[in-house]
Amino acid sequence: MNNLFYTLQQKAKYHQPLMVGISGIDGSGKGYIGQKIFDGLTSRSVKCELIGIDGWLEPPSRRFSKEKPAEHFYKKSFRFEEMNEKLIKPLKSDGKIDFIAQHSAPDHSEELIDFHYDINDVEIILVEGIFLFQEQFDFDYRIWVECSFETAFERALVRNQEGLSEEALKEEYDTTYFPAQHLHFENDKPKDRADFILINDHLLEK
Repeated sequence: MNNLFYTLQQKAKYHQPLMVGISGIDGSGKGYIGQKIFDGLTSRSVKCELIGIDGWLEPPSRRFSKEKPAEHFYKKSFRFEEMNEKLIKPLKSDGKIDFIAQHSAPDHSEELIDFHYDINDVEIILVEGIFLFQEQFDFDYRIWVECSFETAFERALVRNQEGLSEEALKEEYDTTYFPAQHLHFENDKPKDRADFILINDHLLEK
């Protein structure tokens, strides 16, 4: 990963803030990798910010649908247009932002809660989340976290934020999350957009 840190530091010398997207499938370890990159850069005295996009999820009643669940989740799970206009574009343009956003509640309730973004004087901004490598998002550098669906589900089962049985959780991933990722692959070709692919899967490293 030291080569990646060096690359980002070099690019940030000529383009600030450097907008870096970190994406992968559900359960690939995007948040973990994002934190590792953030820690590595800050330890090198790089002024850095890490943004997770889950706050821009729609409330559950809008995020999920029993009719074409995967297609619905792929197209309507995030308030991407709002996030792009209020957060990503201003940061890329001005390198700073100060506003109160409406975030999805961490407890998966229908309520939206206030979240204060106050970012300035940064060299690199890391943005982490699923479905980010689409035409609408203009990142300067893209990092794809490669992971098999098998390993991703193992991690989801350990995490189990939904508090579901293994059978119920597997059904959700098999009918919604993973098929939605396949739609993302077909429509957006995220791996082809990536500048750097980081393997985060013991099965793939063998």
